[in-house]
Amino acid sequence: MHFWVPTKLKPGQPTLILIPGFGGSSLWQFFIQVWHLSRRVNLYVPDLLFFGNSYSDETVRSDDFQARCIVEGMKKLGENRFNVAGISYGGYVTYKIGEMYPNEVEKIVIVSSGICYTEEQKNEHLEKLGKSPKDFLVPQNPQDLRHLLDFSMYRANWLKMLPGFFLQHAIDAVLKENGKQKKEILEYLINREPVPEHGNLSRETLIIWGDRDSVFPVKYAYELQRHLEPIAKVQVINGAGHALNFDAPIAMNNHIISFLQN
Repeated sequence: MHFWVPTKLKPGQPTLILIPGFGGSSLWQFFIQVWHLSRRVNLYVPDLLFFGNSYSDETVRSDDFQARCIVEGMKKLGENRFNVAGISYGGYVTYKIGEMYPNEVEKIVIVSSGICYTEEQKNEHLEKLGKSPKDFLVPQNPQDLRHLLDFSMYRANWLKMLPGFFLQHAIDAVLKENGKQKKEILEYLINREPVPEHGNLSRETLIIWGDRDSVFPVKYAYELQRHLEPIAKVQVINGAGHALNFDAPIAMNNHIISFLQN
């Protein structure tokens, strides 16, 4: 399990694990946020298994396994108490960390992660994508990647305007690696059972969402809040889509910092 870690710890500042979504490495996903966020917290940023520099010989593809590997990595780094935040697929892993490690976790932040859904909602959501999630989230050509960016982002138009050769390089260098394992992760996620009716997290939770999220509409934020009552609150960022790490990175950071320091 590969982590980006603080060069020097800040005494008295909260410790935060920031977990990326399904995509490239954590550095690619959070490059806008890291400098700003790391000035206010002791920041640890893992690459999820089969993304970036993290890998495993195990055949397990569950978010439970991702959660266990991250926490075991943190303990090897000497961190036994921490806050955890995750975006999109990273939100599923964050939820699992909160569920599996209540004694280690202090506060939880879940961003743009449609954790609460019915079977009917899941099928409706898959139909809206217009293609298999495995094809949608593991693009093979610039056209597919542009479709993914267009669906995920509302403000960050500059990413959609990158030339095709640059997008193809990103696909070849970042997204195609471990393609089989990434598709197996998606297969597990699609077929997993819905979460129980009543949440089993015990730590205060902040839910952050973009009001223009096309992947998981903002109603999923409030469904998750109801699922976790009374320990959860929702913060909606106006004019932002699913990928808040690109659409509204500083606003997302500020909400996280305020929540952790209060």
